[in-house]
Amino acid sequence: MPALVSPARTPALAGWLGASLLGILSAQACANQADQAYVIMGPQGKAIARWLTTDATCPDIRINGHEEPMHERVAPAVVALRPTASPEQLSKPSRFDLRVCEYTLPEHLHTVSIDGQTLPLPHADIRHIVVIGDTGCRLKAGSGKWQDCNDPASYPFGQIARSAAAWHPDLVIHVGDYLYRENACPADKAGCKGSPWGYGSDAWQADFFDPARPLLAVAPWIVVRGNHESCQRAGQGWWRFLDPHSFKADQDCDLASQDNIGNFSAAYAVPLGGHAQVIVLDTAAAPNKPIEPADTRFAQFARLYRQMAGLASQANDNIVANHQPILGFAARKTHQHVELLPGNPVLQQAFASRNPQLFPDNVQLLLSGHVHTWEQVGFANDYPSQFVTGFSGTQEETVPLPAQLPADATPAHGARVNAYSSWASGFGYMTLDRTGPDSWSAAIRNVDGQIVDTCVIQGKHSRCADLDPGHPSRSTSNPAQTTESPSR
Repeated sequence: MPALVSPARTPALAGWLGASLLGILSAQACANQADQAYVIMGPQGKAIARWLTTDATCPDIRINGHEEPMHERVAPAVVALRPTASPEQLSKPSRFDLRVCEYTLPEHLHTVSIDGQTLPLPHADIRHIVVIGDTGCRLKAGSGKWQDCNDPASYPFGQIARSAAAWHPDLVIHVGDYLYRENACPADKAGCKGSPWGYGSDAWQADFFDPARPLLAVAPWIVVRGNHESCQRAGQGWWRFLDPHSFKADQDCDLASQDNIGNFSAAYAVPLGGHAQVIVLDTAAAPNKPIEPADTRFAQFARLYRQMAGLASQANDNIVANHQPILGFAARKTHQHVELLPGNPVLQQAFASRNPQLFPDNVQLLLSGHVHTWEQVGFANDYPSQFVTGFSGTQEETVPLPAQLPADATPAHGARVNAYSSWASGFGYMTLDRTGPDSWSAAIRNVDGQIVDTCVIQGKHSRCADLDPGHPSRSTSNPAQTTESPSR
C-alpha cells in the first residue's frame, strides 16, 4: 500500500491520528481495494476517464491504440477530522487510500482501455438511459437507522446494478446520495456488523464502487450531487471521486471554514444528440425548510437558476437533473395523520426570484431523488414533469406516498397537477427510451429488471399506466386547482 500523503492544510492531523487509530483504520482501508475504471460525463459533454488505484503512480491510458499518460487528480491522504453531520465522538478522520487518476477523452473514439480494462465509450446520439438514485446503505446513529448492508435483499444496489447493466444503456444518470454509512454499526446488529463506515475510501468502496462495478463498466455516467455529498457528509469523497469539475484545494470540503465554496459548483450540460441535453444542478446544500433571502445560500441558488437558464437556451429539449425534487411530493406522519410535503421550498424560493414559473420555457423534464421511492407528477399548466427515482438501495420511506393525491394537492404555488403515480413496493430503477425529438418512454423496474409501471413523456406532459392492480401505483387526474404549498 502506498504511503499516505497528508495535506499541508491539515496541521492538526497528528493530534487526531495516534498509532492506535491508524491501526484500526488500516485493517479496513486495505480491504477490497481494486483498480477501478469508469467514465464521467462533464461540461459540454466531455467524457472524463477515471482510474482508482493503490499504485504509487498513474498508469497510461490506451486511446485508439496509442498510449497517453493519465493525470493525477488527487493523491492518497488522511484528512483531519472536521465537523460532520454526526457528533464528534461518532465520527472519524477520512482516510483515502486510493490515488485518483483522470484523462479527458477526445472525440472520435474507437477503443479506450486502462491496464487491460476496456472503458465504455460516450454515444453521440443517446437513446437508452438508466436512472437511479439514493443507492447507499443507511447506517445512521442519529435516527437509529441500521440497514442490513450485509443482506442483498435488504440492500439490493448490487443486484440493481447488475440488472441495469444487462439492459445495456447508452448512459446512466445517478440523481445523488451515494454514501450513507455514516456511523459504526452496533456490535449487536448482525445485518451490518463489520461494515466500513465514515467518509473515507473504504466506505466509498463498500457503498458505491463495489456494488456499482457492473454498471460502471457498461456506460458513461452523469453524476448528480446529493445532500449526502455535502461538505458535512461525504463531500470530500465526492470531490475526489465523482465531480466532473477540476479538483481544487479550497473546494474539497477538507476545511469547514471553506464549506461555502465546497458546497457549490457550476451547472453544466451534457448533450444527448438531437437538440436535447441534460442540465446538471448541484443542490447538495439546499435544506428542506425556507431560508432568509440574506442567507448566502439564497444567492448561490439564484445564481444556479441563471446558469440553468443560460444552458437551456442552447438546446430545444432540456432535462434538468438535481437531487431534491422541486416539483415532487414527500410524506410524513404527524399526530396519526399523514401530511403531504411539497417540493423543496428553498429552491422554489430562489428560482421564483428569477422566474415565477421556476424553470425556463424549454425545460421539459425533471429528474431527482432524495425521497426514497419512485414518483411521477405531471401538470395541466406550463410546468415540466417531475420524476423521482430515490429507490435504488437506501432504506425506503417509513411513510409512503398516498396512492392518490388530494384534489387540491400541489408541489408548488401555481402548479396544477393532472397526473400522478408512485410505486412504493420495493427497490428498483427507471429506464428511458427516446421515442421522438422531445418524447420518451419510461419503464419503472424492480430489482430483477421486471417492469412494474410504464409512462409516456411528450414534451412537458407525462402520464403513467398502472400495469398491476396489486401494486400501489396509481395514475390519477387532479382538478386544475391552485393552492399554497404547505411549509416543510
